[in-house]
Order: sequence, then structure tokens, then C-alpha cells
Amino acid sequence: MKIDEKVINDISNTRDYIIYLQKELTKRPAISPSSGGEGEYDKALWLSEELKKYKFDKIEWINSKDEKAKMQIRPNIIAIYNGEKTDRTIWFMSHLDIVPPGEMSLWKSNPYEVIVDGDKLIGRGVEDNQQAIVSSLLVVKALMDNNIRLNFNIGLLFCADEETGSGFGADYLAEKRQDIFSKNDMFFVPDSGVEDGSMIEIAEKSILWMKIKTVGKQCHASRPNLGINAFKAASELVYNTKKLYRIFNHRDKLYDTPFSTFEPTKKDPNVPNVNTIPGDDVFYMDMRVMPEYNLDDVEKELKALADDVEKKYGVKISFEYLQKSQAAPKTDPESEIVLSLKKSIKEVLGVKPRVYGIGGGTVAAFFRRLKLPTVVYSKLNETAHQPNEYCYISNVMSDAKVFLKTLDGLNK
Repeated sequence: MKIDEKVINDISNTRDYIIYLQKELTKRPAISPSSGGEGEYDKALWLSEELKKYKFDKIEWINSKDEKAKMQIRPNIIAIYNGEKTDRTIWFMSHLDIVPPGEMSLWKSNPYEVIVDGDKLIGRGVEDNQQAIVSSLLVVKALMDNNIRLNFNIGLLFCADEETGSGFGADYLAEKRQDIFSKNDMFFVPDSGVEDGSMIEIAEKSILWMKIKTVGKQCHASRPNLGINAFKAASELVYNTKKLYRIFNHRDKLYDTPFSTFEPTKKDPNVPNVNTIPGDDVFYMDMRVMPEYNLDDVEKELKALADDVEKKYGVKISFEYLQKSQAAPKTDPESEIVLSLKKSIKEVLGVKPRVYGIGGGTVAAFFRRLKLPTVVYSKLNETAHQPNEYCYISNVMSDAKVFLKTLDGLNK
């Protein structure tokens, strides 16, 4: 059954429902125990009751255990609205958890009480990721209210733990519950975007974060011959990491930064006084690597640079992983979900859509590794994690319209 223009245009009449959903979701903060919260239980419980008002054919909680969370679980919820054919599901994945509000003095209002200011909704989580939760609910509600069943299922997936690594959320589901997904499924992840709604993320770089410790010999600064300056040796290694840019020099204009990056970032304090040569020194590297390269090869070259410094200065250099994630296969820019989404963006928003890749990681990677075409898309103002976080009601509506139009294009 087709989705006619009236169904899509009726999304413009959902302002009150959007405000209601955002207020109820925001007043139930879902913060990870590792960030000082109790997890997603209260928010998931309310949302589950709201879902029962709909005509879903299946609602299921999939809980991962977390002894530090409320009820000792981190809940993930799936809600399925069956299509006329049920061998394929188009998923909308959003996440329940939020980040803490941060410095409260920077907020002009209570972070957990939504302020309505014309088209703007202000509160922690309203954009990241409740805009996605609400827009996906609007999509399904529009189909249900008009008794429309497409040639595939619509699946809503509300995940835990996106903000702190997804080990209890998308990563857990992709590893432990692959039975939920079929080889024909596709994913929308409305968790990144730009103000005009033109950008579709289809690819990510690999990520390698490393802590690098150099050990020399501490001594008085007036007698450097009695020690080995770990800071000086580490500084030479820092300088030499620029060689990684030449070794791994592949460029691709698909990505926002079209090449791999190898940047020294954080540095731990060494000695507290000026007149002591440090025997230990610690710095950190943030490396975002083009998918064409294996991270093991990057690590090998970095350690080769370290070997040269060890021999020159007589220090010992050790490495500790903070994060190592090989990039998932990119979504084919000619896949039907991408082509349908591009067409819908142009028709609904009147802008020219473009696909791109990013340097950071998103939950899309977990589904791409399952070889499921996945697009990250939303019309956002990118106020996530900021004080006075906000979203526009009109953006929630336009996301829902774009998604409905895209589903209609996929409904063959």
C-alpha cells in the first residue's frame, strides 16, 4: 500500500504530541551508571507503556545485565509493526540514554523539564537522541492511523548505552541477538546530521587511541648526564609521528577530513618541579585511519618509530590501548536505502543531498558489520552535550516526513 501525500503532510499537525513525548522522555533521565546515573530503566518503562497505545505486532525487552544499574539491567526495546510481507524489516534505531547536564550554572532552566520556546524545545536529551525517538514514533503512528502496511516490517529499536560505548546496547544486540535481524534488513540511525538536512553519513574511519609511556631515569636537572630524560625522548617520538601521515597517505573526498589523522593529544604531568629531569613521561595519540588500512599495520609503524627512539636515548616505551576499532564496511552509496533517502530529502526539504564519511564512530558500525545497509541521517542543530541543549519541533516533523517518503520509495 502506498503512502500518499496527505499522510506525509499530516505530520505538520503533530506539534502537541511531539511536545508531550519530549516532556515525558526528558523528565526520566537515563544516565549510565559509569556517568553517575541509574541507567535507562525508568525511561524504558514509560516508553514501553506508551508503545502499548500503538498497534505494534510485537514489543520485546532485551536486557543486558549491569549490576550497577537500576533493576540490574540495561534495557533495549524492539517494537515491530508487520508489513504485508514479513521477510524484511526496515529499522529505526535510536538510543535511550543521555549524557549528564554538566555544569548546572550554564543552564538557564532545569535540564529535565522541557521549555517550549516557539519552535524550540530546550532540555537535556531533546536532540540527542529523543528527536530520533519521537520522529520514528511519528512515522509508525502515521502508518497505523491510516491502516497502511508496507511490503516490509517497520522495526523500532530503542537501545541502551550509546553514550558510553554501546556494550549494553547496539554492540550487545549485534553480538548476542543476531537472530533479530535478517539479511534483507536496512537501518536508519537518526543520530547525526546538519542544519539543512542535506548530509547522509554512510562511512566511518577506523579509530585507534593509545596511551604511550616512556621510562628513562630521573635525576637533577643540573646533572643530566646522570639520568635519561624521558620527556625529551617522548618529544622526539611525538615529532616523528608526523611520518605516519606520509606512510598512510590515502585520500578520499567522501570523508569530511579526506585523509587519515595521527595526532598527539593529552599529556599527563611528569615531575612537579623545574629542576628535575623526568624519568617517566606519558602522552596519548588519537588516530583516525582510513578504512583501507589495517590498524595492526599502523600500530606496527608507530612501534617502529618508538624502537628508533629507544635505541637513541636508552629509554623503554610501552603502549596501552584505550580504543581500537577497525572501520566497518561502508554502506554502498548506490544502495536502495541511500538512493531513496536522497530523493526524499530533495523532495521534502528542497536541498541537494550528499553522502559523506566521518572520523568518529557511531552505532551504525555494529549493523554495517552485519552487512546491513545503514544510513545515519537527521536534520540537526548539533547542540548535543551542550548546556541548554535544544531541538526544533519543525526538525522532528521534517525528519518524519523524509523517512515516510523514503519508506514509500522502498515500498516495491
